[in-house]
Amino acid sequence: MKKTLSIILAILMLLTTITACGTNGDGTSNQQGKNDEMDVLYYAYNSIPILTWDPSIEFSNGIVVLNNVYEQLLRFNAATKEYENVLATDYSKSEDGMVWTFKLREGVTFHDGTPFNAEAVKYSIERTKKIGQGAAFIWDPVKEIKIVDEYTVDFVLSHPAPMDVIASCPYASFMMSPSLEDEPENWLEEGNANGTGPYKLQDKTMGDEVILTQNEDYWKGWDGEHFEKVIIKKVSETSSRRQMIESGEADITIELPSEDIEALKSNENVVVDVVPSFTNLIGFFNTQKAPLNDVKVRQALSYAFPYEDVVNYAMGGYASQSYGPVPEGMWGHSKELFQFNHDLDMAKQLLEEAGIKEGQIKLLLTYMTGDEAEKKMAELYKAELSKIGIELEIRAMPWESQWEMAMGNNVSDQQDIFVMYWWNDLSTPYSYLYSLYHSEDSTLYNLGYYSNPEFDELIDGAQTKSAVNMAEAERDFVGAQKILLEDVPSIFMYDKNVAWVKSSTLKGHKDNPSYPFVVFFYDLYREK
Repeated sequence: MKKTLSIILAILMLLTTITACGTNGDGTSNQQGKNDEMDVLYYAYNSIPILTWDPSIEFSNGIVVLNNVYEQLLRFNAATKEYENVLATDYSKSEDGMVWTFKLREGVTFHDGTPFNAEAVKYSIERTKKIGQGAAFIWDPVKEIKIVDEYTVDFVLSHPAPMDVIASCPYASFMMSPSLEDEPENWLEEGNANGTGPYKLQDKTMGDEVILTQNEDYWKGWDGEHFEKVIIKKVSETSSRRQMIESGEADITIELPSEDIEALKSNENVVVDVVPSFTNLIGFFNTQKAPLNDVKVRQALSYAFPYEDVVNYAMGGYASQSYGPVPEGMWGHSKELFQFNHDLDMAKQLLEEAGIKEGQIKLLLTYMTGDEAEKKMAELYKAELSKIGIELEIRAMPWESQWEMAMGNNVSDQQDIFVMYWWNDLSTPYSYLYSLYHSEDSTLYNLGYYSNPEFDELIDGAQTKSAVNMAEAERDFVGAQKILLEDVPSIFMYDKNVAWVKSSTLKGHKDNPSYPFVVFFYDLYREK
């Protein structure tokens, strides 16, 4: 199957813009009292909270908002490796993996009072498939959705596929009210929402802030301690996010520099929770552009990369060198894979074998403006390449500009190395291997422009096998990564840890790397 992604959303993915925190005239925060009085949770997010309000389409930052407003049939618990029931109460599959039956939760309503039932499931998925943007590709195996009764649906597939993985996806698996059909065509795009989640939309400033309030009729109820309101605010400057946490203006944030994290560990009013993630940093070689179309040159550049220094200096130790593109903790990750090491002598030898003389190569590496770790990484790499006679230009660019260069039709005008973070959509190796390396007729996220039919066939087959035989699927996914490590379309830089920085009074937070950067607000409360 082939991903059909929205180019507009792709351009905006991971976009970071600048804002400042709100303070009194003397620079001190005035929010702490408000938060306590109104029982408000403040999430100081490092980027735009949401790009589009359409849950069928959003395939980027909006994950942090939509997973609190809408719900899926299932949720994957990365800690236990089990699927938890949400809007489904049970599910089963036929022996051949071609028919999956889901029993649905009764007594659930959408925010507008419309009942949740089998009709809503059928409507939601068919709507997402019809629009065909964002992560709609996850539903490609579904041939037909049969309503068995009011609270039972059968998914009839065109080929075996892991429907539990699909039904728990953090993108494009949201259940929506059929009453959307009665709304104007652009009702969602204008900034409206109608899910079954614990919080509903109260207000928003597009590109800046989202305010959520309790859904009084939420099916889990509101017994115990919960936040009445949630503010998700774009705060791009790391210094501002740190200040907001220290002053008590914000309750939780992410993506602070390692030196700030270390300093905050000694603050008794702050909790730092460092956890593994399914996020990794990858440098994509332009495999269609000389001299990077020579595998020996790509190997040389991989040996020249200072992995240990990048992990320790650029990331402050909050990362580990990658073993291929599938990060540690995700099934299909293997430490038996070949791992490049920093070896300038080997790099020189490979360049000689490729017929490259010192001073002949000048390369352009692009990364997203505002990411201090990427900047440090690029500077370290530039210094090492200079030792073997390669000149590296490093260029920080706004995401949309970096993307525009990569999408150019003239290969000579494209970058040589495109650096970006990737995290999962589906909780499967396919999310990394298909999205980033499967052959494409037009470029979406395969930013090395790599193509290998043997690799394509192996990962497509492994995804099908994962519905009926996980062990065989995992074996094939690891085999596919061996092909990548022979072809070297990328530098596999590091798997990233996430440091959640929180107020010491905030309780109930547990990271789930299958839902990157998402805070499930319903589970949180403030210790009085």
